[in-house]
Amino acid sequence: MGNKSDLDYEKMIKEIVKLKAIDERQFLEPISEGKWSVREIIGHLYYWDKFILEHHVPFMIGGAQLSAFPDHDSHNKEGIEYISVYSTTCSLIDEFVLNRQLLIQKTSELENNAEFTIGTGERQFTIDEYLKIFVDHDSHHLKQINEYLTS
Repeated sequence: MGNKSDLDYEKMIKEIVKLKAIDERQFLEPISEGKWSVREIIGHLYYWDKFILEHHVPFMIGGAQLSAFPDHDSHNKEGIEYISVYSTTCSLIDEFVLNRQLLIQKTSELENNAEFTIGTGERQFTIDEYLKIFVDHDSHHLKQINEYLTS
């Protein structure tokens, strides 16, 4: 993985760990009407990392055609249901950190210039280009969390 993606992924670990300082009650309140809670957002990020690790990273080699992304709505719903196994948000954060560290490790072991496609798409992705999608995704959700906590 390139330095930029590596640093951005590590930065997100640090930002999520900082959240351990907030009260559990704050984790459970929706960030705004009709939106997820901070806990659910963390779980959402965790569940996408889990998908990437299980379904894409093992196949990221030159010329590969990775499986298509799952239906986002269904996948997100599954992710929210999946995190119910964690009794506290701090335990979910710990699992997020372990999973994200494993993702960083596994992607750093891949050939940086390998290009692959996703699903039936024709666009070629490198590992950095692929991960940039999720770095941007992280940034979007981190902004939501921070706006909620400072309001």
